[in-house]
Amino acid sequence: MDPYSIIVRPHITEKTMNLIDQENELTFEVLRTVNKPQVKRAFEELYDAKVKSVNTHINSKGIKIAYIKLDEEDKAEDIAVKIGVF
Repeated sequence: MDPYSIIVRPHITEKTMNLIDQENELTFEVLRTVNKPQVKRAFEELYDAKVKSVNTHINSKGIKIAYIKLDEEDKAEDIAVKIGVF
């Protein structure tokens, strides 16, 4: 499956901005039918960063959100700058 179809767009809120700084974690809206390993592979392929863990949930609007925690050697802030969050 195409990684661009798996990861739809960044999910940016005040809470997720804090997660970038404090937890080295990024959040994205993802395709509802994908699982955690697919999200991990797609993210690693798109952003060339090592993923430590992926957690997902479906919000009240029916959108699947993926919380992607990065390894210590990769910085979430650097990737956020690349994708235009800051």
